[in-house]
Amino acid sequence: MNEISLSRPEFLEYGPMRFAPKNELGVVFLFAHFAKRFGLKVDQIRPQFPDCIAYRKAGGHEKRVRIEFEYRSKNYKHPKRGCDMIVCWEHNWAGVPKNLEVIELRREFGLGFNVWVQPVGNEFKVELSKSSGRMWWSVPWNSHKGDLVLFYRNAPDKCIEDVFVIVSDQKERYKPTHNKRKVDFYTRLERVCRLGSPILLEFLRDDRVLGMAGFVRADMRSRANASELWPYLYRMILARNRSLRSKLVKYDPARL
Repeated sequence: MNEISLSRPEFLEYGPMRFAPKNELGVVFLFAHFAKRFGLKVDQIRPQFPDCIAYRKAGGHEKRVRIEFEYRSKNYKHPKRGCDMIVCWEHNWAGVPKNLEVIELRREFGLGFNVWVQPVGNEFKVELSKSSGRMWWSVPWNSHKGDLVLFYRNAPDKCIEDVFVIVSDQKERYKPTHNKRKVDFYTRLERVCRLGSPILLEFLRDDRVLGMAGFVRADMRSRANASELWPYLYRMILARNRSLRSKLVKYDPARL
């Protein structure tokens, strides 16, 4: 059975499009309205690589900027050289080459928030429980200020019990150690609430929709963007924790 995909259009208040783009052509259209804000003057839009040739003032001169449009930055499949900038709707490429500047148009609209499900091992559960306010924690590299983080406690707990919100854009990058392969990004989180009635993994599996989600079927082993499923998670959380409605109302799915 395939992983469920629930794609809902994002409303672009005050934008030249009514809803968020769903393809590269929509990105090109939005870029035309934001190029001046980025200090770019377009010279050519063309069918071959790179998609756009523009100029930007630098040191009293105009510098040529070669631009490729993508819906998501990770869709870029062209040579690393021959291009200076990727303009995309969503930046999801952690390993983007340093020579490529990335403009993520989604950020220009300050759209809602993403929801991340993040597993927590036994060695960090005590630290998580002690935090009643703000804390520094490792987060997905492409998370943003205002995003929710639902911490899933690994076995033997097997439940979502803690809800935090990212309150800082500043991420601190730590170098890998001998026992860690990847670079971590840390940011400041603030507790939204602790669920008096946690959401057990078995509840997620038994749910007709959530049970089909990739992160549930993978036993919650990795960080996952659960934004598309937030309406179902939100409903399940409130059904079991009615007293938390006032704390969670600002994260109503309608605000996504």
